[in-house]
Amino acid sequence: MVDLKLNHSVQNGSGFMLIPLDHEEFRRQGHMMIDFLADYYQNIEIYPFHSQVEPDYLPARSNGSIANFLGEMLCTGFNTVGFNWIASPAATELESIVMDWLAKMLKLPSSFHFSGGGGGVIHASTCEAFLCTLTAIREKKLSVIGRENLDKLVVYCSDQTHFSLKKSVQIAGISPENFRPIVTTKSDSFQLCPESLRLAIILDLEAGLVPLYLCCTVGTTSSTAVDPLGPLCDVAKEYGIWVHVDAAYAGGACICPEFRHFLDGVEGANSFSFNAHKWFLTTLDCCCLWVKDPSALTNALSTNPEILNNKATESKQVVDYKDWQMALSRRFRALKLWLVLCSYGITRLRDFVQGHVKLAKHSEWLLAGDKKLGSPSVIPNDEDFNEFNRNLLESINASGGARMVYAVVGGVYVIWLAVGATFFEYRHVNKAFKLVQDHANALLCTYWKH
Repeated sequence: MVDLKLNHSVQNGSGFMLIPLDHEEFRRQGHMMIDFLADYYQNIEIYPFHSQVEPDYLPARSNGSIANFLGEMLCTGFNTVGFNWIASPAATELESIVMDWLAKMLKLPSSFHFSGGGGGVIHASTCEAFLCTLTAIREKKLSVIGRENLDKLVVYCSDQTHFSLKKSVQIAGISPENFRPIVTTKSDSFQLCPESLRLAIILDLEAGLVPLYLCCTVGTTSSTAVDPLGPLCDVAKEYGIWVHVDAAYAGGACICPEFRHFLDGVEGANSFSFNAHKWFLTTLDCCCLWVKDPSALTNALSTNPEILNNKATESKQVVDYKDWQMALSRRFRALKLWLVLCSYGITRLRDFVQGHVKLAKHSEWLLAGDKKLGSPSVIPNDEDFNEFNRNLLESINASGGARMVYAVVGGVYVIWLAVGATFFEYRHVNKAFKLVQDHANALLCTYWKH
């Protein structure tokens, strides 16, 4: 294979600065990757038709490259369909290695590592992670209480939880009437309150229902709320409830020591997931899911037709990822994530995340320094405030100068400015804020005339 030499940093006044997508370096290594794929197909007949390796053949050390885009090129070029180990030992074992690497970077408990009896898998999305873990505990619970009690199973979350959980609940066959989004409040920073959870569980038990699954969130979509994992897991444990921690958005930040405390209490959960395609220099689709008990997944999701029988699977020494997901076929997603981790390393990935946090704080500083936009007294009426923000967002987006989105949190219409894109810099924040100022001032003039 060609040797991909990486140089993604430049010297600045404070040291080295990460350049996650240097144009010329991407061009150079892109050509190298195309040459590699062309050579691979030109010489494909010299490679063995059937893999000649044994389980655990792939070493856990490797050298990196320019990362995600090149990984996608390789993934597409190889067109690996690695539904089980024998179909592609490299795809399977690299994924297992990468998931253990990430678990260590996040300081997840050893019970989530392959070496500790758990393990990780790369899914397409959080929705799939929800659905697989829901199916795992659904099957386990119904084997005890009987399938005729499916309509008694209850799923809990906060009213800030991503709506994809509700979709997964529907697909899993759980009654929509048994989906419990528990109300959160601004006074609690929109966290899920453990006592509110306990009350909901008690009411359901008194009604003859069966508590099944709790989703806690680290970084909710609408409000970036972080649920108190430890106390929530304690409550769930009392009632035998499976706990899934959804850190899709904010999980990547927890590789930074100053943010790792947001995962305190995760040791009490049964599963944990975060999306590398959100804040980890990796493109869609790359949702990383870890479970403490892989057998819960495989017991619920396995299918073993005669055509897939092989000695490696029968040996029980390999991972067949088809039994860790909804689909049978799967892409070689680990390749791009491996290239990202090897190319940048934990230090540069931390720098990348911390840089975006600084941009967010700069946005906050700009807003607080504006006497009009930073003062809630400008538009004291909540109804008028929401209408103003709605019109402001429409005006900003219609201008073409920026694209922002909104959420309604605690009855308040709020506008988001996302700063997590690869190329986002201070100048973009300043430009976006100037755009907000101009459009807000124009609207305020109209509002005051009325």
